[in-house]
Amino acid sequence: DDMTDTPLMYEQLAGWFHLLTAPEDYADEAAEVLRLLRAHADGPVATALELGSGGGNLASHLRDELRLTLTDPAPGMLELSRGLNPGVEHLAGDMRDLRLERTFDAVIVHDAITYMLDPSELRAAFETAWVHLRPGGAAIFTPDWVLDTYVPATEHGGHDDGSRGLRYLEWDRPVEPDGHTVLTDYAIVTRDGDDVEVFHDVHRLGIFDRATWRGVLAAVGFEVTRVDGEQGIDLFVGVRPG
Repeated sequence: DDMTDTPLMYEQLAGWFHLLTAPEDYADEAAEVLRLLRAHADGPVATALELGSGGGNLASHLRDELRLTLTDPAPGMLELSRGLNPGVEHLAGDMRDLRLERTFDAVIVHDAITYMLDPSELRAAFETAWVHLRPGGAAIFTPDWVLDTYVPATEHGGHDDGSRGLRYLEWDRPVEPDGHTVLTDYAIVTRDGDDVEVFHDVHRLGIFDRATWRGVLAAVGFEVTRVDGEQGIDLFVGVRPG
């Protein structure tokens, strides 16, 4: 498998993405993101930029509360999100170098931040968040894991929609020898009527300890807060001082 390519789930299997991870499963997380942004930002939170918005799952629960701009590098994901979030602004772009020349009350970076593979990429994403925040604005980052608490694991799931269905097995491997990447394998089974196919999708993901998160955010200029989220997931909130 060529790990430099876009993962299958964001390209070839994009049309199946909402059977892999369903928008309705994101309501609680979206409510927590909104609460934290409002609690930490200085002033109102009416506009938000999401970096790496994927299939638009999180945004589907925020679009009635915030004026959103959604960005992602994968055309298939943007197309899927447009269907889920009609009327919301969608733009192609990579969180490492996106520059829209405007600012927002908030920046949201959900689990797509986990695709930053080393501290320099992490810093690039944080700098993108910073330049798109007004003074007093808040950014939230929700990585899949931190090195301090990481344990290799497996998960499985999937959903059905009429004649179509999908099931997956996710296998998170031990941390790579470089100390800051993890390989995650997905076995994905799709069913459309009686037509069943099996796919192997490999994702190379970044992992950093809490000290790195705090240090790199602070180096960019953020005032940093770490929050214990649901199921022990670390969330990081950065405020751009006014």
